[in-house]
Amino acid sequence: MTTQAKRVSIIEVGPRDGLQSEPEILSTETKLAFIERAIDAGIRRMEVSSFVHPKRVPQMADAEAVIAGLPQRDDVIYIGLVLNRKGFDRARDAGIDEIGMAVVASDTYNQRNQGVPTSESIKAWLDIARDAKAAGIRANVMVSSAFGCPFEGEVPLARVLEIVDQVMEAQPVELGLADSIGVGVPAQVDEMIAAVRERIGGTPIRCHFHNTRNTGLANAQAAVTAGASSIDASIGGIGGCPFAPAATGNIPTDDLVYMLQRSGVETGVDLEKIVATSAWLQEQLGRSVPAMLPKAGIFPQVAEQYREAS
Repeated sequence: MTTQAKRVSIIEVGPRDGLQSEPEILSTETKLAFIERAIDAGIRRMEVSSFVHPKRVPQMADAEAVIAGLPQRDDVIYIGLVLNRKGFDRARDAGIDEIGMAVVASDTYNQRNQGVPTSESIKAWLDIARDAKAAGIRANVMVSSAFGCPFEGEVPLARVLEIVDQVMEAQPVELGLADSIGVGVPAQVDEMIAAVRERIGGTPIRCHFHNTRNTGLANAQAAVTAGASSIDASIGGIGGCPFAPAATGNIPTDDLVYMLQRSGVETGVDLEKIVATSAWLQEQLGRSVPAMLPKAGIFPQVAEQYREAS
């Protein structure tokens, strides 16, 4: 295995992948406050919305308003998810910094999620990436459900590599590998990243995990060890995919940053501010969030509280 990275970029996906699956629809102002809190905590790259049909994902219906209200920062990159040409046109016109395109590794899930077979999404990505570059917009692509499909079951590694070869023709700024339904395990992460790395050279690898079967953080650690440059996470661990059965939350930014920092990996993120944002988010949603760190406390600081209490 590759020597563990000493620094990893945390891509905050709470405002997009987190909120899109929650039953509550937060106001634009609350979403912007969420984003500002993440920036204040040190997040420098963030998925802020998705440009999808508002009837399918009503939580993201205010994408243009969110983009218009974002803090203007030279040190922060705002990412918008697009699934097709119409979504890209909206993102471009809104002034997004970077677009992210999802291509699902299985045809069944791609059809349910995006309304077309995987081959059509790949074709759309190649066209969109070209036009994004012409417009001065960064473009990344994510191979979703790379570790397993909720409808077709196992996804062969050969299938993932076939898709990787095709999407890399557009030279994305980053290649993502997503366990969209939380079925992957560390050994699978090791194998996939090693195989993908042989094909894409120095292009950064980004990983996106869900904690549906309680393997998300273990998979994140495996990805970092294998050389992934960035890991997606959601403050509080909220979210999932509205089109996948039982796809529970993303790995929590709180728990991920704690694990990495205690392991000597730099993230540039202020853990205390992330936990405080989780507490704030619970107030906005009216319920607790899945992350464990807000419940258990940050060690060793929490030990001092227990000592004083005794």
